[in-house]
Amino acid sequence: MNKKEHWEQVFNTNQANEVSWYQSTPMQSLDFVKQLAIPADAAIIDVGGGDSLFVDHLLHLGYKNISVLDISATAINNAKMRLGVKANAVKWIVSDVLQLNSEEQYDCWHDRAAFHFLTTATEIDKYLSVAQKHISPTGKLIIGTFSTAGPEKCSGLPVKQYSENMLASTLQKWFSKIRCITTDHVTPFKTIQQFLFCSFQKIAT
Repeated sequence: MNKKEHWEQVFNTNQANEVSWYQSTPMQSLDFVKQLAIPADAAIIDVGGGDSLFVDHLLHLGYKNISVLDISATAINNAKMRLGVKANAVKWIVSDVLQLNSEEQYDCWHDRAAFHFLTTATEIDKYLSVAQKHISPTGKLIIGTFSTAGPEKCSGLPVKQYSENMLASTLQKWFSKIRCITTDHVTPFKTIQQFLFCSFQKIAT
């Protein structure tokens, strides 16, 4: 089973609140958006957004230029159905982030729990190359990964864990760290996963 088939199966066989990463209110992500003072007309992309409710909250807060990218068409369709007519205000992209190739640039690149599925140096380098290409010159990056105290697998797949220093070092070619926190995510199954959340500023080139 390839990567796309895996995620199509996950979203076809589970309700939104039956996966470990489910959040009714993505507080850490929203807090970072607020702390970074991302303006309402900023171009925001949620990478690996799936059927996350992050987009719902952004729309409620008045954000007007939102894109959601996910490799799973099923996840995107689930989110569209949930939002109803509000879905028309969002740009939906069904793609592997490593294959994203457009002229659009984003003022805020948000990724909660997608980056840590990249476990090889080749994948990580490609992701960062794609990210820096698609983030505007003064853009921000918000990234949430499993910390070194987090799970070693998710959805049956291996993940890469990060400390604050490891993540900052991995991104340092194109991004400078603004702020990092660790936080405990309580899953729908009442287990605890420790996340590392960091914000970064794109480095002027």
